Amino acid sequence: MTPDQPVCATIVPTANRTPIEFWFDFSCPYAYLASTQRQWLADQTGREVQLQPFLLGGVFAAIGQAQNLSSVLSPPKARHNRNDVVRWATWFGVPIAAPPKHPNRTVDALRALLACPPSTWQAVTDAFFAAYWVNQSDLADAKTVALCLSQLGLPAADILASSQTSEIKHELRVRTDQALATGVFGAPAFVVDGELFWGQDRLPFVVAAASGWQVSDEFSEFKF
Repeated sequence: MTPDQPVCATIVPTANRTPIEFWFDFSCPYAYLASTQRQWLADQTGREVQLQPFLLGGVFAAIGQAQNLSSVLSPPKARHNRNDVVRWATWFGVPIAAPPKHPNRTVDALRALLACPPSTWQAVTDAFFAAYWVNQSDLADAKTVALCLSQLGLPAADILASSQTSEIKHELRVRTDQALATGVFGAPAFVVDGELFWGQDRLPFVVAAASGWQVSDEFSEFKF
């Protein structure tokens, strides 16, 4: 049960309606799960949820994190992660199924998204996440990316060609560097008025923060 108002916190009413940033890569199951809640989040907060694609592998390389986190987990932790993913899928009422090969290389899909008209990003993001985490397709395969785009009525060949230009490759690098500068260390991440929240399980915090919720001053000196 969630209390109507968080305890040990401060509510500072805000009229701020700047977008909530949603940082993601298609290779993360938790990013997929969070992505299914974008409309709910917008409805709850009255704010736009702004898509912020970045290369998770690039962030991991920069901070010294293993590229495939599941490969370094202990067996109990791996079992918990598996159970956690399906519990959240059940909680959100959405399907989830991992592709035979995971993680897929998603850099080309991310570049393809950046090469699409901004007005199509929401639909393309949904299509790429569904291809990976519902249809179990290999998002590293250009044919998979092209099929997703074609099914949306987009010029797949033109977009794929554009996605391989130096301009688009540079944009993805810039966005990944921006993620690092923002403090992003994994996916999904949400930024509300400069405050970062990591994980789909922090969505209640994101909603509260969008309404002015802040951690109480009594914790300002807490160290861990």
